[in-house]
Amino acid sequence: MEYAGSYRKLTVLGCVLSGISAVLSMAPYILIWFVARGIFEAAAGGSVEELAQYGWYAVWFALIGAGVYFAALMCTHLAAFRTARNMRSAAAKRLVDLPLGFFTGSQSGRLRKTIDDNAGLTETLLAHELPDAVGAVVTPIAAVALLFVFEWRLGLLCLIPIVTGVITLFRMMGGKQAGFFSRYQRAIEDLSAEATEYVRGIPVVKVFQQTVYSFKTFYASIMSYGKMASDYAMVNRVPMSLFTTVLNAAFLLLIPAGMILCSVSSDGWGALADLIFYVLFTPLCAMMISRLMYAGEASMQAAEAVHKLDEIMEQQPLPKAAASVSPRGTEIELKNVTFTYPGAEHPALAGVSFTVPAGKTVALVGPSGGGKTTAASLIPRFWDVQEGAVLVGGADVRQIAPEELMDSIAFVFQDTRLFKTSLLENIRAARPEASRGEVLRAAEAAQCGDILGKLPDGLDTVVGAKGVYLSGGEQQRIALARAVLKDAPIIVLDEATAFADPENEALIQKAFEALTKGKTVLMIAHRLSTVQDADGIVVLRDGIVAEQGTHAELLARKGVYAAMWKDYQTAAQWKVGGAAGKEAMA
Repeated sequence: MEYAGSYRKLTVLGCVLSGISAVLSMAPYILIWFVARGIFEAAAGGSVEELAQYGWYAVWFALIGAGVYFAALMCTHLAAFRTARNMRSAAAKRLVDLPLGFFTGSQSGRLRKTIDDNAGLTETLLAHELPDAVGAVVTPIAAVALLFVFEWRLGLLCLIPIVTGVITLFRMMGGKQAGFFSRYQRAIEDLSAEATEYVRGIPVVKVFQQTVYSFKTFYASIMSYGKMASDYAMVNRVPMSLFTTVLNAAFLLLIPAGMILCSVSSDGWGALADLIFYVLFTPLCAMMISRLMYAGEASMQAAEAVHKLDEIMEQQPLPKAAASVSPRGTEIELKNVTFTYPGAEHPALAGVSFTVPAGKTVALVGPSGGGKTTAASLIPRFWDVQEGAVLVGGADVRQIAPEELMDSIAFVFQDTRLFKTSLLENIRAARPEASRGEVLRAAEAAQCGDILGKLPDGLDTVVGAKGVYLSGGEQQRIALARAVLKDAPIIVLDEATAFADPENEALIQKAFEALTKGKTVLMIAHRLSTVQDADGIVVLRDGIVAEQGTHAELLARKGVYAAMWKDYQTAAQWKVGGAAGKEAMA
């Protein structure tokens, strides 16, 4: 309800109207009882003049009750839709404020499920289940008094299945079963996230003729969900069967007892009229108990949904400095930086220090997991360091306004993301106000001319539509065009040629020249041939700086870099079935 805002009043009004509708809906049953008594009295010689009037009263009460219920649902639906919208909006705003590092460890499928589907669960609760639950509570309370008005013995028999049903309902939803929906939601989220990853990996499955068992985590999620749902069903099989039976077997006691009362009563026709009332009214009570069950289930689902949403809302953006400082230049410096990822036991970087002089290019190399990407991600402040400082232009990045810091840096990642829109808009994402001519010049500088030339609509071609898809190297060049268009003074390149074939790599290297000319560049690369001309090379291994210097200096030291260079050269000379390959293997 905190997300409902001003629409909270509509929810309350809808619930009140639903309660009134529940009371009004009981009136026709009373009037039908009057009709039944009148018919039996008429059979004994009484008057039938009032019977039609009772009938019309019953119709009017039914119509008014339906109209009030319709108004109740209009109120609750409007409030529910606005509340769900507010939840999605609040979550989206919080995601925008969170550091980019948050998204590197969060699966897109899980985030989508948490924000979109969970908000939908609360929508169902507020729109339908909550007003129905109010009516379901009001009806038995009013019915308890009403059940004893006509014939207390029949009323007592009607209460037996109602009380039994309520007790059974609490047994299914309370105690050990109370935490089921929390586990259920987690299992669904895991399944959704792993399914998304599996779908992305289907080409691998097809190529290597593997099965779902190749994706152990997806298979494990399926089995975990299946076991949990089956266990829950087996635990509740007896109480659910009892619940269904008692609510639908009220007549098993009611009819025989009513017939006995009719036979022994001095007013047999009156007793029969009472029996007709209870026969008609008891199913209404049973229906209300069923509504309580559905409302209780929806309430637990919604509570867990809000809890999951709160986990996102509790994520805090990086703290902002009281007074921002502007960088004086483009020099980058890491000073004794130590950083540990949230939840990790060991630091990803420990006491790392190096400098990227203004206008120079420095490369980060080293084995996988050495901390290269982590070090690069600290410069645009994806995360904040625990110890030391990251400086840009002599200013601590924690003291620079986020907008100013991001405007100063352009990124090209190995995992390029293109939107399902035109290439024009994909490139223009770096600078939305850029003209078409500026975008075209950036594309040409990034060596995208051949890409635009082969596409049906050139810059206006929509990626991912009508069979238009780009290769990894071509996507990389579009990403480079974005960076060229942004024209930021600092460039961060993270494995920018990782997925490029030799032809695309050559074009990307040409694009690098246009992109990095006169800029401060920090580049990460596994292909050492791309870094030998860098102004400096920093070798990271196990989260520490193992060596740093120029290509020639590091080769002369015959240390870690020299060994890496030797291995790289050997790999570059290797050929399948060739003499060089056999010699390298030897």
